[in-house]
This record gives sequence, C-alpha cells and structure tokens, in this order.
Amino acid sequence: MTLILTVILVALVFEYINGFHDTANSIATVVSTKVLTPRQAVVLAATTNLLGALWGTAVAQTVASGLVDAKVVTSPLLICALLGAIVWNLITWRLGLPSSSSHALVGGLCGACLAATSNNWGVIIWSIPGKSHWWEGKGVLWKVVVPMVSSPICGFVGGFLLMGFLYFVLRNWRTAKVNRVFGKLQLLSAAYMGFSHGTNDAQKTMGILALALATATAAGLFTSLPGWLSFLKLPEPPPGQPLAIAVWIKVVCALTMCAGTAAGGWRIIKTLGHKMVRLHPVHGFAAETTGATVLLAAAALGMPVSTTHAISASIMGVGCAKRFNALRLTVVERIIWAWILTIPASGVAAYFLVKAAQAVGWIPR
Repeated sequence: MTLILTVILVALVFEYINGFHDTANSIATVVSTKVLTPRQAVVLAATTNLLGALWGTAVAQTVASGLVDAKVVTSPLLICALLGAIVWNLITWRLGLPSSSSHALVGGLCGACLAATSNNWGVIIWSIPGKSHWWEGKGVLWKVVVPMVSSPICGFVGGFLLMGFLYFVLRNWRTAKVNRVFGKLQLLSAAYMGFSHGTNDAQKTMGILALALATATAAGLFTSLPGWLSFLKLPEPPPGQPLAIAVWIKVVCALTMCAGTAAGGWRIIKTLGHKMVRLHPVHGFAAETTGATVLLAAAALGMPVSTTHAISASIMGVGCAKRFNALRLTVVERIIWAWILTIPASGVAAYFLVKAAQAVGWIPR
C-alpha cells in the first residue's frame, strides 16, 4: 500500500513539474508580446489547463495501455520511470530549454521496463497497425514516433502559412491597428493554447496513475482495503478494451497541473518568447492558434505529442514567414538537440534507476 501511495505522490510531483515546465510553452508568446503580464498569463493558463485536462481521456488510455506490456509494470518500476522523466525535466528547465515532458515520460517508461526485463525489447509495444487508418494504430511507432516527427512539421508549416496569409490580408493596415486588434485576439489564442495543452499533457499522468492502480488491483494488493479507500481499486478492462480512467484521477491530475502552472517557468518563456524570434501580437496569435490546433487534433487521436514541439515549431514557422533571418539559429539548434535527446536521456536515467533499485533489492532481478 505504501508503494502505491508513493507512486501516486511521485506521479503528482511529475504533473506539478510538468505544469510549471510546460506552462512556459503555452504562455510564452502572450507574455513576450506584452499582451498580458506574466502573472495574468499564468492565471489564464492555469484556468484553461484545468478545463482542458478534464476534457477526454484518449491520451491517458494510450499511456496506460498502449506503449509497454502492462504485465511487466510494477509500482517500483513506475517510480523509477517517473523519476527518470523528472530528472530530465529539471535539467532542461534549469538550462532554459523547452524540452518535452511527454517524451520524457515515454522515455522513462520504456527505459524502466527494459531494465526490469534484462533488455527484452519485446516489452515495448512497437507497432500495432490500425484496421482502417494509420492514426488508429497503437504502440510507440504510431502514437509517439510518427507524431514526434509530424507535429513539429505541421506546426512549422501551419505557422508559416497562417502568418503568410495574415501578412497578405493585413498588408494595408497600420501597425498600431494591427497591434491593437491582435492584442485582443491573442487573448483568445492564448486561452485556446492553454486548453489544448491541458487536453494532452495532463492526461499523461492520468494514464500512469490508472496503470499503477490497475496493476495493483490485478496483483491483489487492494483485497484488504478499508471501505473508504475502495476508490483506489481499478479493475482491468475486458480484452481489447481501453483502461477506464476514474473521475477522481482526472480531477486530481487536473488540479495538480493547474497548481504547477501557477508556479510558472520564466526561464523557458525567455527562450521561446525572446531569444528565438522577436514577436508582436499578430505573430503570437498565429503561433498559438497553430500550435493549439496541432495539440487538439493529436489529443483527439490519443497521441501524447509534445506541447514544446508544437509551439516551438509554430513560432519558427511564424518567424520564417516574417523573414528567414529573423530566426536565431543558435537557439533553434539548442532546442532541436533537446528534442532529439529527451527520450533517450530520460530512458537512460530510468534504466539506471531500476538497476540501482535491483542492486539494493528493492526491485527483483
């Protein structure tokens, strides 16, 4: 029972860190364009993240049952996976790099399972093709790798095209009028971005908690629970059916991310909103609208994509529409390296945490 409570606690710590780590991604543009103060932007992001987190469970179900063999998962294993993701998140936050909490969690989960099974790569669900369309497929290939590549491309192209369209439509407008109108419109796009972030990112921890509770229930760890704790029991679904996400899990994760969001992430805001490309309200509107649309579409398909990738690529696309030399390529290069390294780095961290736990006898070999 203590282990299960520890899993819940560590998972909520990850959710809190995800809140202040990825908050920067959802509010960087509205802060950098000076449409809202940092404090106002954090309040807006916290509120919209909360609403988005309560909207749907497709991503949570993917994390809970679509990436690794659930039979291998134990509470100590999940703790190591979460700690691996947390370590990488804190490192990149300290460096001001907008890395992906989503991919850190995926990497941690895969690395921990590999270590626990003595490098049995079959423990990872690589690919289960969809019956009719590729987006119906399951496994790391269809739910992580393909979206990891396609979401930044969609963000970049979408941001470039939308900004190009706005340049054409607004070519005869005065700068003061553009800033005034899009200063107001950016309030809507920032709220849209926060909501979309909640629909995707908050659900990853929901999936981890559901996986932990279903595993513990199947192992008989909850057979002697007092009645007031019966809500922890989460029976396994029938074969072929997704794992159900209890209402209380959604609420707790949503509130935790909301609290983390309120803490903010100013280092990453500075990188996205100032260092990569200088933004005005119209640019912020285009980047947020594009990034939010990518996230919302991915959430509807149950794909745990990166908020970081979506908004960063959208900002790059908007910057290129402005002019190609508007992008500061040295900053872009650092961000891309963070993207590339996130899954392997968090996976390696979780792998060695499991090996250390095995060495002290906390996890059986």
